[in-house]
Amino acid sequence: TSVAFRGSMAVHIRLARHGTKKSPFYRIVVTDQRNARDGRFIENIGTYDPNRPAFLVDRQRLEYWRGQGARPQA
Repeated sequence: TSVAFRGSMAVHIRLARHGTKKSPFYRIVVTDQRNARDGRFIENIGTYDPNRPAFLVDRQRLEYWRGQGARPQA
C-alpha cells in the first residue's frame, strides 16, 4: 500500500526563545511550521543573544536547509 501525501512539509527557520524572564536568548532552529515557537525542532543551527552585538550561525547548515526549501519565518 502507498501513502498519499497532500503536500510537502512546510519547514521554517525561526527563533526559539530561551533564557530567563527579561534576559532572553534565542536559538536559530529549523522546524515544521506547525510546531510551537519553543517546541520540537528538526535542527539547531545557531544562536542569537540580543544583549551581545553578534550572533552565531552554522552557515553550511543554513545553506543546506535553504536549498531544501526551508523559508525564514517573518
